Amino acid sequence: MVEQHSSGNLDAVFKALADPTRRDMLQRLASEALSVSELAAPLDMSLAAASKHIQVLERAGLVRRTVQGRTHTCRLEAGPLHAGMEWLRHYERFWTERLDTLERLVRAAPSSPQRRKP
Repeated sequence: MVEQHSSGNLDAVFKALADPTRRDMLQRLASEALSVSELAAPLDMSLAAASKHIQVLERAGLVRRTVQGRTHTCRLEAGPLHAGMEWLRHYERFWTERLDTLERLVRAAPSSPQRRKP
């Protein structure tokens, strides 16, 4: 059975991951901490737009932002991804079991007779 995680936290993680811009940001943050400017630059978006995406990631607990002077630096916090992975792992097991059963049935089925040429 799927473990009960805080529904709000899991919802926030999946909401954050639902957007390709935020997934791109997370992928780049997996390599190094980046400023908001550095996160926004390759995405051709304003700092305000980038900041809104980062706020969604922060609410999900996936990003921690630190401020030093006028520079906002973001770091990946991968811990909340674990709850999402656990939730998905349940369904991975579900489909693996179903496919294993199908494979056993196919292997156990008698081979179809070869057709004779008329």
